[in-house]
Amino acid sequence: MTNKIFNYFEQAYDELIHKVTWPTWSELQQSTLITLVSVLLLTALIFMMDGASELVFENFYSFFK
Repeated sequence: MTNKIFNYFEQAYDELIHKVTWPTWSELQQSTLITLVSVLLLTALIFMMDGASELVFENFYSFFK
């Protein structure tokens, strides 16, 4: 049992060191910027959709008062 656990950690370490390709610093910065911009745009879109639906429902319900 102990040998299997040791073997697992040894293989995991080998994979992380020798088989995984890590992004460069500039690639990481670019990906982060793209993610942040996407989140901000999506947030703005949802905010506008929420405001528009609020306006539509307020006008709709005002007819039934």
